[in-house]
Amino acid sequence: MILDLDIGGIFLPGLLVLALVALVGTVAVVRLFAAAGLFRLTAGRPLIELATFALLYGLLLQTLPSSGTFQ
Repeated sequence: MILDLDIGGIFLPGLLVLALVALVGTVAVVRLFAAAGLFRLTAGRPLIELATFALLYGLLLQTLPSSGTFQ
C-alpha cells in the first residue's frame, strides 16, 4: 500500500500524487517528442500520449517502496 501524503492537514492519496508526477513527466516527454518530430512517424498522437502516461505511471509504481502486507 502506498502511503498518503499530508499537506497542511489535508491527506492526498499516494496514487493521486504518483499520477500527478506521471502527468508532469508525460508532458515533458511529449514536448521532447514534438520537438524532435517523432509524432510524424506515428499514427495517432493521443494514443502515444496515453501509452507514455501508462508507462511512466507503471514505472513509478514499481520503483517506489510501499508498505503493507503484500511486500
